[in-house]
Amino acid sequence: MFTKILIANRGEIACRIIRTARAMGVRSVAVYSDADAGALHVQQADQAVRLGPAPVADSYLRGDLIIQAALDTGAQAIHPGYGFLSENPDFVDQVTQAGLVFIGPNAAAIRAMGLKDAAKALMVKAGVPVVPGYHGADQDAAQLASEAAKIGYPVLIKAVAGGGGKGMRLVENPADFAEHLASAQAEARNAFGNPAVLIEKYITTPRHIEVQVFGDGTDAVHLFERDCSLQRRHQKVIEEAPAPGMTAELRAAMGQAAVTAAKAIGYAGAGTVEFIVDGAGGLRADGFWFMEMNTRLQVEHPVTEAITGVDLVAWQLRVAAGEALPLRQDQLAITGHAFEARLYAEDVPAGFLPATGRLDHLAFPHGARIDSGVVAGSEISPWYDPMIAKITLHGPDRASALRKLQAALDATEVAGTVTNLDFLRLLARDADFIAGEVDTGLIARGQGRLCALPVPDAQVIAVAALVAADIPAGPLVGFTLWQPLARQVLLAQGEVVHRVILQMLGPDHVSADVAGVQINLHRQGGDWGLRALRHGLRQVSVFGAQTVTFRIVDPLDRGSVTAGGDVVLAPMPGLVRAVAVQQGDKVAQGDRMLVLEAMKMEHVLRAPRDGLVADVSVASGDQVAAGDLMVALAPI
Repeated sequence: MFTKILIANRGEIACRIIRTARAMGVRSVAVYSDADAGALHVQQADQAVRLGPAPVADSYLRGDLIIQAALDTGAQAIHPGYGFLSENPDFVDQVTQAGLVFIGPNAAAIRAMGLKDAAKALMVKAGVPVVPGYHGADQDAAQLASEAAKIGYPVLIKAVAGGGGKGMRLVENPADFAEHLASAQAEARNAFGNPAVLIEKYITTPRHIEVQVFGDGTDAVHLFERDCSLQRRHQKVIEEAPAPGMTAELRAAMGQAAVTAAKAIGYAGAGTVEFIVDGAGGLRADGFWFMEMNTRLQVEHPVTEAITGVDLVAWQLRVAAGEALPLRQDQLAITGHAFEARLYAEDVPAGFLPATGRLDHLAFPHGARIDSGVVAGSEISPWYDPMIAKITLHGPDRASALRKLQAALDATEVAGTVTNLDFLRLLARDADFIAGEVDTGLIARGQGRLCALPVPDAQVIAVAALVAADIPAGPLVGFTLWQPLARQVLLAQGEVVHRVILQMLGPDHVSADVAGVQINLHRQGGDWGLRALRHGLRQVSVFGAQTVTFRIVDPLDRGSVTAGGDVVLAPMPGLVRAVAVQQGDKVAQGDRMLVLEAMKMEHVLRAPRDGLVADVSVASGDQVAAGDLMVALAPI
């Protein structure tokens, strides 16, 4: 076994690897960029080495610096985590040439599965079923459009070197194919340096079910399946294991297909074989097809660990150190059910746009497995993935595990940045999800109710006003000679301003008038009936079944809460990739105006109303900050 490993990653996965390494008596070396100098993974590792500035091209993608750091610190092996260099075969070659061990598959296996078209051809040869589609080398736009027409709409455009939903577009109408193709190719070029795409038939009631495999280069086993169908913009949100509605026949067929795929490339280490499954009319053994193989550990691996009792990172270290598979297939079994919810800093009502900010407050419930790379006080940076934590719950059956997940999400508290927490809470209570009737379109169908801003009731607003007023405790609070003292508090929630009149009726007794509704509140143990916190620059968050954040409005600055549709502002820090309008253009509401790249994804910004373009303040290639003016509109 190794005595020291270097972790070529950051955030929650680096912390998770450090935890297992420490339990095995293996020392760990962290690497970091300037943006991560104070990050949790840096604090938890036994050693840490600076790589460079914040951009990944200057830090986490610098394989030469990472290898040198391993040599300088005496590390014997490099664990890549996921993302970054984890599926880069050239990096694997460089690691082995330096006399180090790469904790993962060899370069040949990664190359075999790295390009989706080549991987599908390999799977066809191995007898694994694949989705109908075009995987050819001819990337001419007309040729691709012709192939899409042969396959039949709807189709998926997918980056050949893609992953994580990048370079992927759903096209339902032939008239939209050219625009979506150009966008997918641009995103693929920026994310992977390879604009090539393939075209696949889109299954109309698809379920995304993947099988965890593990090999030692000679033999391979599967550790059963995970259902990852709950997705937004092709990125997973809540995963579970085992898959609801799975039959023994289908589990055996998918497991055998996954093991066949792994053995076909002499796979060593942890990997995931992803299948698309037709959910129409129930799961059946002839209704699944190979999509791709991820030659690394997956984000959602905790649910597999929960139902099998296996530490996959420990297995990775043992196999990389030359040991055989720790268990045979007949020694592996499913125990209970598990869910994992991904908590992100993102603006859900705005279309799941990544968010940034300082975590003023962060608290998780006891009893849940929390995989996180941040703590209260950490900054969610615009440079990297905005994940805050993975929340994993396990129970003896699906219903009990789901109840635990719902309770854990309700008890989670985050303040300082917008998050998808309320979205997760609503999703965990969705009737179809509770019934196990899941497919990849569930979130899109329920977007109106799942993604709306929380509507606070009078009690929530009253408690927020009391916390904003910061009323101290004491026997003389609110004392006046003639009548109870009244004070006004203004709270903004988006464009809505709430006016609250507070009257002290005693040291810990307040009457609040919220739009004519009278609320009587009593303070007990420092709280006014709900958990709430004043934080940041004049903000208050109230926690509970929903998290509602208000901005405390200065009554002398009422103009600060007004908004209109005359400007297009940058919703987040990013790089302007394209500007589709110029001064004097006439636009209609919803017209494409700009393309902003942020968090490795492209975001199309559209006209908020009909109008004339009065001014364009940015050009392609410009770096913008959140809130920067990009386009101004004038009346037609």
